[in-house]
Amino acid sequence: MFFAQYYLDCLSQASYLVADETTGRAVVVDPRRDIDEYLADAEAHGFTVEAVVNTHFHADFLAGHLELAARTGAWIGYGRRAETEYPIRKLADGERISLGDVTLQVMETPGHTPESISLLVFERAADTVPYGVLTGDALFIGDVGRPDLLASAGTGADELGRMLYDSVQHRLMALPDEVRVFPAHGAGSSCGKNLSTERQSTIGAQRATNYACTPMSEERFVAIVTAGQSAAPGYFGHDAVLNRQERALFDTASAHRPLTVDEFGTRRAAGAVVVDARTPQEFAAGHLRGAINVPVDGRFAEQAGTVLSPDAEILVVAPDGREDEVVTRLARIGFDRTAGHLDEPESTLAAFADDLTPASRLTVDQLRTALAAEHPPLVVDVRSCGERAEGAVDGSLHIALNELPGRLAEIPADRPLVLHCAGGHRSSIAASLLRHYGFADVSDLLGGYGAWQAAGRAAV
Repeated sequence: MFFAQYYLDCLSQASYLVADETTGRAVVVDPRRDIDEYLADAEAHGFTVEAVVNTHFHADFLAGHLELAARTGAWIGYGRRAETEYPIRKLADGERISLGDVTLQVMETPGHTPESISLLVFERAADTVPYGVLTGDALFIGDVGRPDLLASAGTGADELGRMLYDSVQHRLMALPDEVRVFPAHGAGSSCGKNLSTERQSTIGAQRATNYACTPMSEERFVAIVTAGQSAAPGYFGHDAVLNRQERALFDTASAHRPLTVDEFGTRRAAGAVVVDARTPQEFAAGHLRGAINVPVDGRFAEQAGTVLSPDAEILVVAPDGREDEVVTRLARIGFDRTAGHLDEPESTLAAFADDLTPASRLTVDQLRTALAAEHPPLVVDVRSCGERAEGAVDGSLHIALNELPGRLAEIPADRPLVLHCAGGHRSSIAASLLRHYGFADVSDLLGGYGAWQAAGRAAV
């Protein structure tokens, strides 16, 4: 058996290639949209990709099933409850997919979504104990998939939570302890609240350490797994729907298009949104008025999907040599309306000199002075609920970054604003979003709450 995990750090997303080395027959599970890595490995080992299986309708990224099917002729598989606009093979509970001696067996594990499945992987068809189980978003390392994303319309968190209870407590935990667990996501994903940095585990280890795998009543399980979930990024609903639809394929060549200064300026004047993917420091030194800063070093796709509309035409300003990366990462979440990128921005931004502006960033001392003034600014905390529970700036307004686009009306436009996160990355994104929407006096805090807390300790 050939077994490979492909892990995408910026989306905390795992996909898999499983093959029988004797027959050369292979299946790809939960692929991302840029599929060249899977195909290169398959070609290098002489494999033929016969099938692509999604464990469920993903909400946090646009899966690459259509791209793989177009390139290889593979059939597309989902759980039997899935309904799509494109042809699929509906996989029933207990159904086996033979690659030769290597065999996959379908296990229905609804709860994160109604159509969710897991795949038992057998090295040999006659084995009684699976080598491992690809659990999709049903079971993570240290957590389970959240049942409240509403990736499937009309099914509530309570109903899905009860499905998930049966899937985890009765089905997955019924597997032998030695079965390896390979989930679809790791730490940082918004698909759960307590995911581990580990990328594989065993059923036995999860039985012993995962809070959701401890024996408990259905009522307690539902209460625990639905409590304390952060708001999902705004693009999740868009991707959950798009993954069901027949859509355009990702075309690497046409997506990565350099624009001249004139072309860039014309599209910007027509209403395209400028996404500046440089560091917060570079952005603060000078950027195009109205640009939204989403630094490429970090969870770029997720954060871009949080603050941008999927319907917006996007213009990219990226660090030199990373334009293609930015466009690809946008495409991974289905943001395909990228008109192009500004060629050689370090030099060409000067052509927009009359429309370049700095961004205000305050030190902790400057913020303390401002807060003591007669007309103090409002401090807006864009960290998660869990982060805020560990401490906060007195009198601050809490709106997590994931919620900010939908809660702009709660922020006063007639007083100075200072935004902060934990370290200064998310606050630059949030502050640029407010400026984009016309808030006039917006700063963010250098070093974030970490710097604020450190300064407080030093003062004591």
